[in-house]
Amino acid sequence: MVATRAPEDAYTAEPFLPGRGGLTALRRAAVDCRGCPLHRDATQTVFGAGNKDARVMLVGEQPGDQEDRQGEPFVGPAGKLLDRALTEAGIDPSEAYVTNAVKHFKFTQAEPRKRRIHKAPTLREMTACGPWLAAELAVVEPELIVVLGATAGKALLGSSFRVTQVRGTVLEEEIHGRAERLVPTVHPSAVLRADDREAAYRGLVSDLEVAARALS
Repeated sequence: MVATRAPEDAYTAEPFLPGRGGLTALRRAAVDCRGCPLHRDATQTVFGAGNKDARVMLVGEQPGDQEDRQGEPFVGPAGKLLDRALTEAGIDPSEAYVTNAVKHFKFTQAEPRKRRIHKAPTLREMTACGPWLAAELAVVEPELIVVLGATAGKALLGSSFRVTQVRGTVLEEEIHGRAERLVPTVHPSAVLRADDREAAYRGLVSDLEVAARALS
């Protein structure tokens, strides 16, 4: 008897993408994604959300604990801080589209009922989830992508990406076959973890102001 291979062993979301349709069709299809093993422990898929005609798309790493429970991106403490920073920089959060490079929460947990600790996704997991991000970019067609943190940068720009080297600058790169403009910055969760949170927050706002000027 030949053992059948589980879909997640292939490490690609490609078979789960719908043949056609917009963001609604993508979101519905993503619910059933088994493109990598992360779906096994996560509560649910957390797809992107926001304005389908957004001029700016913000791409983070992966859902956190609150996002995994609620099924929406950037609804936890980091999301609230991001909304405040965007507003201060001159970008209306309600007019943006927000998503993550990886759509399932990856975590470690010492025991049941203990706090779930975020664990960074691997390059293989990011690559597996890449078709969803490519599809979002193709539908939204943003004028600018704000890259939130190192993991999102590696998912979009390759494993050599270093956020500290290019944050607050406008990059022009080909992403999933499209010419894109990108502004990298830190992930808002890094601001929450910083020793000098105020200085880290000011740095995030400064980078987002570069994005705002690029859109003007």
